[in-house]
Amino acid sequence: MPTAVLLAVLGAALLHAAWNAAIKSAPDKLLATGAVTLGAASLGALALFFLPPPGTASWPFIALSAGLHLGYYRLLAATYHDADFSHAYPLMRGSAPVLVALANSGIETLSTSQAAAIALVCAGGAVVRAGAKGLRASRRTLKLAFLCALAIASCTMVDGLGVRRSGSPAGYTAWLFLLTGVGMALANRRRLAGRLGPYFRLQPWLVLGGGVATVSSYGIALWAMTLAPIAVVAALREMSVVFAAAIGAWVLRERVGPARIAGAVLIAGGAAVLRLS
Repeated sequence: MPTAVLLAVLGAALLHAAWNAAIKSAPDKLLATGAVTLGAASLGALALFFLPPPGTASWPFIALSAGLHLGYYRLLAATYHDADFSHAYPLMRGSAPVLVALANSGIETLSTSQAAAIALVCAGGAVVRAGAKGLRASRRTLKLAFLCALAIASCTMVDGLGVRRSGSPAGYTAWLFLLTGVGMALANRRRLAGRLGPYFRLQPWLVLGGGVATVSSYGIALWAMTLAPIAVVAALREMSVVFAAAIGAWVLRERVGPARIAGAVLIAGGAAVLRLS
């Protein structure tokens, strides 16, 4: 993986952890999630005037991914309602790469070192889970986190295959977030009707900043998937767990114990092996 791609994916990981932390810190998680998707949809709509459209072959993937993202955002809001950020985030992000690797095994062949790196990332997620006893680790939390991981893996696979058929990674990303934002507003109109406008006036930084962060973080990942194996990019993105642990401890003031730190180190080690493989 070229150094420029590596650094871009790491930057995307930091952005992803940041906008997830913003949702976790909001009193109404679903409203905050709706605000972020609104900001992302607005950016996507503006970008369409300057970007070439994605190829015809990629449109079924865009439509399927938009539907999957709707479910993911609902699950994300529910998960953060139940659990600490530094607990739920590693569970979601640490479980997704192994699901991607399993699903991707019949499409792309990974080297031994790449497979070992992905295993390290997944082991980091398992350590975080094992050390979460007594930290609001209810069955509901674990179930929601796993469902989120499944949604993440599904979106990653669909978009990894779709963006390669698009001929325009940026155009693919813009249409994806525009459709997702519109779908989010329609699917949750009873909860969000009449609330997003006032929320934007009160929290413009979340709508605009969150929109920029989510579009940038995912757009970079999609671009990287056109240059490297999908499973490798998916695993490297899990460096966001390290950033999430730091944000949870220093910004959200959560108790980050040895297990969460050890899990973050394992994930960082996996990312380093990916860089060297």
